[in-house]
Amino acid sequence: MTAPALPHAGPLAGPRLLVAALAIGAGNFLVVLDSTIANVSVPTIAGSVGVSVSQGSWVITSYAVAEAITVPLTGWLSRRFGAMRVFLACYFAFAAISLLCGLSQSLGMLIAGRVLLGLVGGPIMPLSQMLLMRIFPPRQATVASVIWAMTTLIGPIAGPILGGIICDGIGWPWIFHIKVPIALIGGALVFLTTRGLPDPTGKARIDAIGLALLVLWVGALQIMLDEGRNHDWFAATEIKLLAVVAVVGFLAFVIYELTEAQPIVDLRIFRHRGFTAAAVTFAGGFGAFFAAIVILPLWLQQNMGYTATWAGYATGIMGILAMISAPIVGKATEKFDPRAILSIGILGLGAMTAWRMGFNSDVTFAQMAWPTLFTGPFMVMFFVPVTGLAIASVTPEEQANAAGLSNFMRTLAGAFATSLVQTGWANSARVNQTELVGAMHNNAEVIAGMVAGGASPEVAVANLTRIVEHQSVLLATLDMFAVITVVFVLAALLPWLAPKPKGPIDTSGAH
Repeated sequence: MTAPALPHAGPLAGPRLLVAALAIGAGNFLVVLDSTIANVSVPTIAGSVGVSVSQGSWVITSYAVAEAITVPLTGWLSRRFGAMRVFLACYFAFAAISLLCGLSQSLGMLIAGRVLLGLVGGPIMPLSQMLLMRIFPPRQATVASVIWAMTTLIGPIAGPILGGIICDGIGWPWIFHIKVPIALIGGALVFLTTRGLPDPTGKARIDAIGLALLVLWVGALQIMLDEGRNHDWFAATEIKLLAVVAVVGFLAFVIYELTEAQPIVDLRIFRHRGFTAAAVTFAGGFGAFFAAIVILPLWLQQNMGYTATWAGYATGIMGILAMISAPIVGKATEKFDPRAILSIGILGLGAMTAWRMGFNSDVTFAQMAWPTLFTGPFMVMFFVPVTGLAIASVTPEEQANAAGLSNFMRTLAGAFATSLVQTGWANSARVNQTELVGAMHNNAEVIAGMVAGGASPEVAVANLTRIVEHQSVLLATLDMFAVITVVFVLAALLPWLAPKPKGPIDTSGAH
């Protein structure tokens, strides 16, 4: 999965260490940022290339799926070519492909670029974590962990804000172009500051069949989830076919990986009850969290009249308290049962989502900002201990694979959640609209009143239709918040299935 822990190749010191750490952390920041920077820009991008918003959501899911698929390849790539070489190659490739994404003239070209971004971005996250641990002296391992954790937390917070400001102020291509100089400078600084450090390689065999099966079932399932709502689900032959391919591919993948001597995804790790509980918690909690930060800006822009900038503010304001609380949560994880911290964090995220169920069409930005602001500390309580808890129950030799597999599940859950929440949102809006129309017994009187007020019959009908559509989408949004809340509550129960760690957990990710 992720690169195996390697001996320290001579820790750096002084300004060289600081520059190298910031440059490596910037790589992780860019990759995590890319998972959310397009969220608030989807309506604008969709309109620019002439497609629906639901089709435009492929900009999000294509990146997440490609990223998830390449995470398991990180270990093989590092052993075969060297961790630093792979990191630098992906860093510079990220810059080049970001440029191509910004130059896209069609949705197909943009999605192709996003797939390539995900493929090169996948290894950057685990490699940045490993390289930070390598360049810092062992006594400063906690500092390396904090740098990596903060870049991982800041990315999804800054994404919506930057995406909104850039989309409204400059144009959506610049949400990709702006990353080009940062990636180029960051990659150059990593190369210069780490030049001369050993970057060992060795023979590495890749599980080609396992990789092919992984791509097959993940790709088929994601396409089915994205396209199902556009083809009346299982009424369409192609959706049925995709479902069969996904199920058969998944079963074949599980059977093959459990019998393969060197599997690309070591499913045997699931024999550890603690890992299974933590990994499923990570996937479920992150899926719910990501669904919320996908649906909120879409609703604000499509139905509340928000610009991409203000939708970004409404989503990204959670970063204020997240930054303040991160060191406190890190210390608390060392002293208290991490299962309790994790469970409280997830329940808090659920409570903030439930708070949003009280929104109406007159909700102000300030009213909307409070639950988002208070989401920050709970988000930190979720993200900080969950990976450490996942690896606490596995053997030292399995820790790298455990960290990689839990992140693979997290990334995949985010992609699936994006599709599922938008499908549920659209379906709920249609049902609510039908019910609202059926409950309106005075349509003619309302229209007559509008006509009496000076509107033409056509305008009156259009206005009434718009009001009904607006309310149906509002109700659908509240329905999705309710579903997300339930998922959070269920996910909060899962950490308690893990045994209590015997000592402080390693929040650095098993290095």
